[in-house]
Amino acid sequence: MTRIRSAVTGVDRRSFLTATGAVGVSAGIGLALGAGGNSGEASAASTVPGPRGPVAPTATAAPVRTPAVPARTTLDTVAAPRDTAAAFRRLGDGPGWRRVVREQLAAPRAGRAGRRTVLTSFVQLTDLHLVDVQHPVRTEYLRSQQLSGWRPQEALTVPGAVSLVEQINALRNGPATGAPLSFAVTTGDNTDNNSHAELDWFLTVMSGGRVSPNTGDPRRYEGVQNSGERLFWHPEDALRDTDKRLGYPRIDGFLDAAIRSVNSPGLRIPWYSTVGNHDGLASGAMADRSGFLAEFAVGAKKLYGVPDAEAKEMLKQLSKGGDPSGAKLIDLLRRSKRRMRTITPDPGRAPFGPRDYLKAHLDPARAGAGPAGHGYTAANLDGDTLYYTFPMGENVTGISLDTTDRGGHFTGSLNTAQFTWLKRTLKELKDHYVVVFSHHNSWTMTNTHPDPAHPGEARHSGDEVLELLGRSPQVLAWVNGHSHRNAVAPRGGFWEISTASHIDFPQLARVIEIADNNDGTLSLFTTLIESSAPHRTDFTDLSQTGLAALYRELSHNAPGSTTAPAGTSTDRNTELLLTR
Repeated sequence: MTRIRSAVTGVDRRSFLTATGAVGVSAGIGLALGAGGNSGEASAASTVPGPRGPVAPTATAAPVRTPAVPARTTLDTVAAPRDTAAAFRRLGDGPGWRRVVREQLAAPRAGRAGRRTVLTSFVQLTDLHLVDVQHPVRTEYLRSQQLSGWRPQEALTVPGAVSLVEQINALRNGPATGAPLSFAVTTGDNTDNNSHAELDWFLTVMSGGRVSPNTGDPRRYEGVQNSGERLFWHPEDALRDTDKRLGYPRIDGFLDAAIRSVNSPGLRIPWYSTVGNHDGLASGAMADRSGFLAEFAVGAKKLYGVPDAEAKEMLKQLSKGGDPSGAKLIDLLRRSKRRMRTITPDPGRAPFGPRDYLKAHLDPARAGAGPAGHGYTAANLDGDTLYYTFPMGENVTGISLDTTDRGGHFTGSLNTAQFTWLKRTLKELKDHYVVVFSHHNSWTMTNTHPDPAHPGEARHSGDEVLELLGRSPQVLAWVNGHSHRNAVAPRGGFWEISTASHIDFPQLARVIEIADNNDGTLSLFTTLIESSAPHRTDFTDLSQTGLAALYRELSHNAPGSTTAPAGTSTDRNTELLLTR
């Protein structure tokens, strides 16, 4: 391919999940249970009971404020435990992660920083999982068989995501090249329970506005954390629950603070949206066509606990993707009516379909910093598609894919229509550099079962996508998420870059800068960022910023949490070289 150059220049100013157990079942069935990964992934950490956690004084919620945010990345500092021997590990400022030069696809050449021409500079957000923790279809009760099936931090996803937006706004320029950040792109699982309420929260967080992360009763919380079930952390009472035995604190006022409105400034740069399995399927895995789960979602009943034997069987089914239609979950719910409790019904909990997802993005009120539709257009509505191309810079084009199987399953694939479109699009873009975006990564695109709605149409695996991209010399990178861990791998002529989530520790997003070194090589710089929230927390600070900091610390201490999602140094802050 003829070398392509941009007129934008810059100088290098600075040298940058566990597959099972660490990710929650109810919030990530398709992530935690059977989504393979690279070799060496750790299993869930053992959960040995520790001393009772501290009881914090009654907290007074501070007024919502927009704090001064430093332009900080993980090159500078990373949240790290201050006392690794404590049952509940408090966080503080740890040393930053250095930048690693990776030479598998090209050798670095001296003086390249002074010759560099920047092609594009952007931010990837992935797996935000904005969670309605009171949603009736959630399967928190599976925690009795796998502690990571419910996570203590889940009620704080919205203030956590707002804090990430604040950090991106503060950065402004890429940390490696100094070039202005041009746009941001999500790579799916923007929502968690596929509900209209969560979709509204996501679009408001990204485009700006006031978010009330509450459904049901507008005055009080009605989820598992005040249910009396010992299986869950009860922050506001003395119940000797599972998590307090592991050192979790008592924090008076936590639940009222968790459902209080927060304000998002919205991204100050344009942003593009990619869809994930949690954005289209119940619990990220089930495509119920009977209508039962949709009706149950908006209803007045919620199941908080089931016998261990039933939880064990359901977990077994979900862990192998054995309930793509939701039939087994529906059967469990029908048999458990007597154990359910009454909650406040809410139509906002209804699931959304692909057309609803598109219309919400195309709503002018959601335009934010643009572009209109955030990548999606009226052509997507007309064609019932969720894939598209978009400009990333001069002669650089992004391709956003839809890897979710509408027939159900947490693993991914492409249908034949989209695979054919991808082949045709790559041919049309032979004179452009290309970056591909998707939710699933190559090793979790293993679901080739036919979609019941299209029984004669084949589905195509990650290996097939790798082979196609490998035959396309203009492809520079495939950027994705899904597995909640950092992984960067050479793929012949391009790099596959998978980024950890923003719900499980270490709660990261990634800046990616692409530059032509004008010596026959390109450099792809990847720099991880955390949210703007301070690393140190104060249990009495239930302000918007305080909740975002607590969100990170709770996720670090979640049962089953390990260091595996951070990846190795070669998966974090890197310079990835390519020959061109």
